[in-house]
Amino acid sequence: MRKPKVIRMVFALSLGCFIMVIFYFNSNLRPASEPVGERSSGQKSRRSPLQALYDGDQVEPAVQVIHQGRRELLEEACRSYTRKRRVLIPEDLKHVIVDDQHGLLYCYVPKVACTNWKRVLMVLTGVAGSHQDPLEIPANEAHVPGNLRTLSEYTTSQINQRLRSYLKFVFVREPFERLVSAYRNKFTRSYNTAFHKRYGTKIVRRHRPDPQPEALERGNDVSFEEFVYYLVDPATQREEPFNEHWERVHSLCHPCLIHYDVVGKYETLEQDSRYVLQLAGVEDQVSFPTSSKSTRTTGDMAAQFFHNISPFYQKKLYNLYRMDFLLFNYSVPAYLKFR
Repeated sequence: MRKPKVIRMVFALSLGCFIMVIFYFNSNLRPASEPVGERSSGQKSRRSPLQALYDGDQVEPAVQVIHQGRRELLEEACRSYTRKRRVLIPEDLKHVIVDDQHGLLYCYVPKVACTNWKRVLMVLTGVAGSHQDPLEIPANEAHVPGNLRTLSEYTTSQINQRLRSYLKFVFVREPFERLVSAYRNKFTRSYNTAFHKRYGTKIVRRHRPDPQPEALERGNDVSFEEFVYYLVDPATQREEPFNEHWERVHSLCHPCLIHYDVVGKYETLEQDSRYVLQLAGVEDQVSFPTSSKSTRTTGDMAAQFFHNISPFYQKKLYNLYRMDFLLFNYSVPAYLKFR
């Protein structure tokens, strides 16, 4: 009579262990960061930024109209100027930063306030630690790989879920102002020795007749004309992709494959940044840093740099960046002489 009782006890113990194992694995397989809007029962789910965008009650109607117009212009340009559609691959998503806590996807473009946007996202995601003011975060710390997750790090199903349900935004800039800004920052600042060695020496070797030995070694005196020759030289991109600081926005952020909900512009940076933070419901938690730079590259400054570029090379350079002009509704600069 004791055997059946012992068997029942062993069976009950085994069943209990089995249930505990299942519970353990379920709890450990749960994602570390649950996407916004997918909180566990008992915790109130807040409205996502994407819902706020389409509900339209967070911001002024005039602002909504501006951004709806930008979305429509971008979609129309994609239909008009891109023929073949392809599937996104993880390599395409290395510039798309993810904020799972607030449901945001931000494609960063160098020379379009990306340092300050990374600082803001470090504060929002808690990476900044005790820093609540984005400007307290050193600029070099904002660019440390791994501080912020990118969409390329997720699985295919996680990528698709975030592309569907998160607010996707990008900030763009007049293409030639951005290009001149990149040149000034990377080739005319004495502290950027890594860029001088990596790119400057190559540019001098290929595009300067009879270069001096010091210039070949240091690469710290590249002219804007030489930089333009380097960009339009077909051998440049055959050898390696453009550096992100002068790569085209459409190649970094793929706006005809990713349907951005907000296309912010450098020319209206403060109001567009405030718009994104309002949609995310965090405008009371963090403010986008205002710029007091008097050295900012302007259209007049860009015109001065292009003054010595021949119409032939102006045309070649425009053709290289043409899609950025078209997709983001920038006119051909009046200072160009090839027309």
